Amino acid sequence: MTLSCFIIDDEPLALGLLESYVEKTPFLKLIGKFSSAIAASSAVNQTPPDVIFLDIQMAELSGMQFAKLVPEKSKVIFTTAFQQYAIEGYKVNALDYLLKPFSYADFLTSANKAMQWHQLYTKSSTEITDASKDCIFVKADYRLIQVELQKVLYIEGLKDYLKIYIEGDDKPIVSHITMRAMEEMLPNRLFMRVHRSFIVQTDKIKVVDRNRIIFGKAHVPISDSYKEAFLEFLEKRMLV
Repeated sequence: MTLSCFIIDDEPLALGLLESYVEKTPFLKLIGKFSSAIAASSAVNQTPPDVIFLDIQMAELSGMQFAKLVPEKSKVIFTTAFQQYAIEGYKVNALDYLLKPFSYADFLTSANKAMQWHQLYTKSSTEITDASKDCIFVKADYRLIQVELQKVLYIEGLKDYLKIYIEGDDKPIVSHITMRAMEEMLPNRLFMRVHRSFIVQTDKIKVVDRNRIIFGKAHVPISDSYKEAFLEFLEKRMLV
């Protein structure tokens, strides 16, 4: 398996070093080399790479700003001399964070993380279409966590994050992924969107109180936009 990649850095020496590291890594294929995020902004949507090695401090458009614009499938590995951006990197779903100056060994470790992510994501995307499979992988705290779909109660969207509430767990899994992307991954035989910010597992619904679904002490609202579809779902299972 080969990963396509972009390298983006406004320092010629750093860009050349990244290119040399990519060239000596057998599973990486360089498809874009840019000296600014502005130059890469159109290319990243036309031909989204699997991974982007991205500097942060650049003129006009910073790497942190650019990372918010990349397609969902492209994973970002930041390459920067400034350690204070690590927390911001998590907020934009960075896969890893390389602190300059870094060695080829450090680069290879990050590249291997990208390969592992790609393999797991590809595997979970394939499995999710198979009714006999029941797990996905989500990224949380720079780790990949396997989530058993049968144990998911509901999913809550909060701006740039999702909270996945698992049956029997006190705390939800927090992951940087859009509701749309999550909804596309989940099988509609198990899950239903009932609100702009909520997806529920239908098999876990025990109590419906007016316009709310009750999960223990938690209340999930049913919005007007999704009410008709939800009522149709209930009617098919209702004993009159």
